[in-house]
Amino acid sequence: MKDLLLVIDVQNVYFPKQPWACPSLPAAWKNIQRLLDSPSCGHAYDVVFTQYLAPKEPKGRWNQYNQEYRDINADPYLSKLAGPLTPYLEKWPVYVKSTYSSCSIPELRIIPGQYDRILLTGVVAECCILSTMMSFIDEGAHVCYLKDAIAGQSPEWEARIEAIAASFSPVHTEVLGTDEYLHRHHSS
Repeated sequence: MKDLLLVIDVQNVYFPKQPWACPSLPAAWKNIQRLLDSPSCGHAYDVVFTQYLAPKEPKGRWNQYNQEYRDINADPYLSKLAGPLTPYLEKWPVYVKSTYSSCSIPELRIIPGQYDRILLTGVVAECCILSTMMSFIDEGAHVCYLKDAIAGQSPEWEARIEAIAASFSPVHTEVLGTDEYLHRHHSS
């Protein structure tokens, strides 16, 4: 078997000077790109992208969320996957979700038995990444938290979520940097 590289919600809204900017996203993107460009990509691991789009018929608290952020969610540019992803989107699938967890996507919920590990990358550490990590743990997957390929709203939030990921190691998770992952598991 091989790993699955999950690139979560790398959308325009999270880049610098945008409403939900994650300061470390440019650096995280460079590491995600290294993974996507690695000779191991497609051989040692497959790739899936997710994109968050506000729910059309929100349930419960998502209704309030939609009201509070309606201007951001209604802007097609902000919701769009970032331009640098374009060449990779021709090769790998994109799944749309309307909750934090990527496990809300039926096609991804069945993945744990098909891959050795789920490699988490993308944004936002304290929302979609955390929720996806916990959901995949509940689904029985082994999660690899690629700490330098994940961005949060602040370095403090990134450190907190990395600590949570590390607390589940080694049974459910492992926390690695991109270099360490590529060196330990595959040739770069």
